[in-house]
Amino acid sequence: MTAMAGLYGTPPADLVDVPRDAVQFSPLMPGAASLETIAPGSLATLIMLAPPGTLERRYALALALRALHIGGVLRVLAPKDKGGTRLRKELEGFGCAVEDISKHHHRIATTRRPAAPTGIDDAVAEGGPRLSDELKVWTQPGVFSWDRLDPGTVLLIEHLPALSGRGADFGCGLGFLSHAILTSPAVTQLTLIDIDRRAVECAQHNIADARAAFVWGDVRDDHAGLANLDFVVMNAPFHDAGKEQRGLALRFVQRAAESLRKGGTCLMVANRHLPYEAAMTPLFKHIVPVIETPGYKIFEARK
Repeated sequence: MTAMAGLYGTPPADLVDVPRDAVQFSPLMPGAASLETIAPGSLATLIMLAPPGTLERRYALALALRALHIGGVLRVLAPKDKGGTRLRKELEGFGCAVEDISKHHHRIATTRRPAAPTGIDDAVAEGGPRLSDELKVWTQPGVFSWDRLDPGTVLLIEHLPALSGRGADFGCGLGFLSHAILTSPAVTQLTLIDIDRRAVECAQHNIADARAAFVWGDVRDDHAGLANLDFVVMNAPFHDAGKEQRGLALRFVQRAAESLRKGGTCLMVANRHLPYEAAMTPLFKHIVPVIETPGYKIFEARK
C-alpha cells in the first residue's frame, strides 16, 4: 500500500504546495482524520501549519513524526512570532536534521523522520488529554481556556437562569457552561457543539448526562437537531487564528437566531468593547442587558 500524504491545518498557499490528495488531520477541521489514531508509518509526507502554543505544537510534531514512515518528509511552517523561530530547535530535540528558511514572516522547516526519534512519548504525554487537578475536568493544551477558568464563562454561569426545554451550547469548550445548564431538571436536551475535536472529546468525559449530545462541528454550518430550540447559550469566540474577527461572533449570533423557535432565548457573554447590540437588534424581538462589568457584558435576547 502506498503511504499517504498528510496535511495539518491550512498553510498559506504561497508558501507551500499541498498535494491534492493530502489527508487533513487538523482537530480544528470537522471531519478530519486523527493523527492520534493513525497507524505509525502510514504517511510518506506531511505538511503542517504548526500550532502557536508550545505544548500543543510539540504534541502535533511528535504525532506527525510517529505517523511518518522512516525517511518520510515533514515540512512545518509557522509565523515567526507564533512559534516559527522555535521550529528548528524543537525538531532537533526529536533527533531530526533540519533545513529551514524564512519567507513572508514565516519560518519553514523541512526534515525527514529519523529511524529512532527521541522524546516522542514525552511530548505526546505533555500535550495530550489529562485530568486537571486544578479545574477538576478533562482538558488538553490547545483547547480554549484549557488551563484556567475563562472569566466570561464564569460570569455567565453566575447569572444563568434556570433554563428549560431543548437547547444548545455554541462553542462548548470543555463543558463548563453545559454542566451549569444541566443542573436545571427542566432541561430536556442539550447539544454541545465545538469546532475543536479535542474540546468535544474532553466535554464527553466531563458531562455524564443522558440529556447531552455532542457534535464536532462548525456552528456556522447547518446541523441536524439545531432547530426550533428553546434556548442557546454561548461565550462566542471573536478570535480566529489568533486575530480578532468580530464577524465570527456575529455569525454565532445569527446562527442562534436561526436555531431558536419563536420566543426562544439566547444568552450571550461578550467582551465589553465589542458592539454586538446593533447586529442583534434586527434578529431578536427583545434584547435585555443582564450585567456589565469592566471586562464583560451579558445579554438575554428573545426571538
